[in-house]
Amino acid sequence: MLIMNKSTGLTRRSFITRTAASAFAVSAFPTLIPSPARGADAAVSPGNRVVVGCIGVGDRGRDVMSHFLNQKNCQVVAVCDVKQDALQKAKTAVDSRYQNQDCRTYADFRELLARPDIDAVLIASTDNWHVLHALAAVRAGKDLYVEKPLGLSLGEDQLLRAEVQKRGRIFQFGTQQRSDRKFWLACELVCNGHIGKLKHINVWAPGSNVGGSTKEVPPPPTIDYDFWLGPARKRPHTENLTSNSVWWYVSDFALGFIAGWGIHPMDIALWGAGDLAGGNVEVEGTGHYPTEGVLNTATTWDADLKFSTGLTMKSVGIPNGAPAGETFAHEQEWKDRYGQVGGHGTVFEGTEGWVHVDRDHIKVHPESLLDLDPEGFKTRLLHSPDHVKGFLDSVKNRQPTVSPVESAVLSDAFCHVPDIALRLKRKVTYDVKAEKFVGDDEANRRLQLRSMRAPWHA
Repeated sequence: MLIMNKSTGLTRRSFITRTAASAFAVSAFPTLIPSPARGADAAVSPGNRVVVGCIGVGDRGRDVMSHFLNQKNCQVVAVCDVKQDALQKAKTAVDSRYQNQDCRTYADFRELLARPDIDAVLIASTDNWHVLHALAAVRAGKDLYVEKPLGLSLGEDQLLRAEVQKRGRIFQFGTQQRSDRKFWLACELVCNGHIGKLKHINVWAPGSNVGGSTKEVPPPPTIDYDFWLGPARKRPHTENLTSNSVWWYVSDFALGFIAGWGIHPMDIALWGAGDLAGGNVEVEGTGHYPTEGVLNTATTWDADLKFSTGLTMKSVGIPNGAPAGETFAHEQEWKDRYGQVGGHGTVFEGTEGWVHVDRDHIKVHPESLLDLDPEGFKTRLLHSPDHVKGFLDSVKNRQPTVSPVESAVLSDAFCHVPDIALRLKRKVTYDVKAEKFVGDDEANRRLQLRSMRAPWHA
């Protein structure tokens, strides 16, 4: 049932007062209503729209939310953020789309999740909040669309996967390339042996930025800074810390672009490789981690992965915003081979050809591969014409999404594992099935749940 509510206006003073009270009134997640009005395991009635709430409506969150607003089979009824300006921008966008004033605003995500009319939530908060928000949502009986990357540790990912599976919730990861025809075609060409036996994969993406002011300044008056920090350690607010241009690259809040961007080409690599990206994998390489400024995640990396199945992979981080004419490691070599190399991409190398795919194009060798009719392929991957629509359809029919929680955890793991090897500055061996390093206590500690600042916990 679609329940519409009148908006509750918030002044800046009431916003801050209410948020602070909510943050400290509960020592952990409260007992939430266990299921939406449709029932914990029942699908949305065919004649009804999926009722959606959005948690985290900054620039990226509003961009993804706009795709929900364009869908006829859903209605966004609530938005939540600890930034008042972002919250009001999101409400304005929702009300403008529906030509009313009904979108409710929340400073505390727990209040949004307690609404029994909400079927599903979009989670696009800061990375360190992704899993906590998702855990609270799934425990409240909601289906989930979660922006990438997933957790700050593999331990977080594993906990969320267990909860999603246990409670039978629908999960869509924000790796939207899986809903782009170029990418599933590239992976199906590989899966069906049209480039021969898969031998090697190259993946590359932009690295993190450098710098970041260390000057301590008061947080903006429109944000509850303590609630924004959430489970992260208490730290002074420095210039622009809460903006995407800074926190994306700070290890207290994110893994950096080795996951934030790198997960896109890595996810496609794993989708196409299938079981070949299994067994044990040896990982070693080099990475640069800034030591000045507040930004401290990998700005560049060059990691080699060797699987016990015989498959090899190279993951490369290129300078973010490099000056014109500046090249990155392997760029000229790859240009000579593939003809064109952009700022990110995935290349599958087989014994009889290769496939190069990014968001702009798909290139193949031999070129005749593009003349093949995928309808005749023996192995077919799940096709999704639109990432958000596919999720909403799955919410209604209770069928798996194109980016389920299992693949989300796998792709996230292959961001964490190289990062750990690079930070340790030595070779590590990771058991893909067991999801742990082989005989390496130091590396395994880095996979575990990070400590969280009270009152927040998983």
